[in-house]
Amino acid sequence: MSLTELTVAATKQDAPTSPDRLSERLMRTRALSQDLARPLSDEDQVVQAMDDASPTKWHLAHTTWFFEAFVLSQHLPGYVCFNERFEYCFNSYYESVGPRHPRPFRGLLTRPSGDEVRAYRAHVDEALEKLFAHDVPKEALSLVELGINHEQQHQELLLTDVLNLFASQPLKPAYRDDNAGVPAGEVALPAFTAFEGGVFEVGYSGSGFSYDNEGPRHEQLIRPFKLANRCVTNAEWIAFIEDGGYETAVLWLADGWNLINAETWRAPLYFEPHDGGYGQMSLRGFRPVDPGAPVTHVSYFEADAFARWAGYRLPSEFEWEHASASIAERGQTLGAGHLRPQRAPNETGLSQMFGDVWEWTASAYLPYPGYKPARGAVGEYNGKFMCNQFVLKGGSCATPDGHIRRTYRDFFYPHQRWQFTGLRLAADA
Repeated sequence: MSLTELTVAATKQDAPTSPDRLSERLMRTRALSQDLARPLSDEDQVVQAMDDASPTKWHLAHTTWFFEAFVLSQHLPGYVCFNERFEYCFNSYYESVGPRHPRPFRGLLTRPSGDEVRAYRAHVDEALEKLFAHDVPKEALSLVELGINHEQQHQELLLTDVLNLFASQPLKPAYRDDNAGVPAGEVALPAFTAFEGGVFEVGYSGSGFSYDNEGPRHEQLIRPFKLANRCVTNAEWIAFIEDGGYETAVLWLADGWNLINAETWRAPLYFEPHDGGYGQMSLRGFRPVDPGAPVTHVSYFEADAFARWAGYRLPSEFEWEHASASIAERGQTLGAGHLRPQRAPNETGLSQMFGDVWEWTASAYLPYPGYKPARGAVGEYNGKFMCNQFVLKGGSCATPDGHIRRTYRDFFYPHQRWQFTGLRLAADA
């Protein structure tokens, strides 16, 4: 089965989902993770290039541990743990579960071996099939749904962490090979769509899956605003660089200015001078920058500074969600197979709202009115991170198909930029 077929099959969501359909989605999701790891050697899968990233082997084992710890050990009578010591190695941040191996040192886990991790996945997959051979408790079905979505998140992380690893290597290997050509032709200047203000409902409402941080649905005052029809491009960002954007203090928040000077940032992550212009490392290898493609691998601080330089601002998460109300929740995501952001179509209506790059918003990642995290360890999934981070919307070229929703709230610290993060401009109307 191709990467595209696996991705689409793994992530199609139906609500309500029957146990048979849920089991099918589960196994296809599990198969997709293995497929994403297949181009990598065992050496590739053990290395961690920075503290924020994790080795591929760890992603494969952690998503397996999630099902073992939260589903099988609780809901499959007679389940035998593969290796009790794996809980220490592959727990991520669940304090209520117990101690864990420190995140910055995941790249030191040469043991268990890659073969052992693959055997671990096979052991858990077999047990999951046994679970679905009988009546599955409703609570277990909910946890399996969460586990599927959790593994989809790690599929994207797996790819962005591989990119970070390969970018640090002198050979700059490609995760998947591709024609290194750059599309020709000019990209039209951005157009802006105006939206009237008012009190609108935001947040998730429906019978399908959503994360707890997407609700409760509530009313939000939104003032009249305008939103760009596409994401900011590489060409526009290069103009920002050449105009001294990284040397002009008045464009930057104080923390951002201190950061870019301490780290000597003068371009997006992975940008390098190349043949009189710029190249950028991608999952397709080191390639000339496509001027018309969305800029990516920029931090919140950079996005905010660019918007100020351009005479605009970043949208709030509520403006973004309201503007996307008539846009289908699909785009250039993982199943398209591009593995890098693509140019927007030359049209005036809103495009690129889903896929290509995660879009920074001006909204702090905070709980919605009435938000309450789930009880127990799974309640640590989102709520405890609601401090000092910003919301991103829309998904990226590495987000599994069907995983994204207009109410989806991704979140990162303002200095982080190893993910496929970009921006769209907004303004008061």
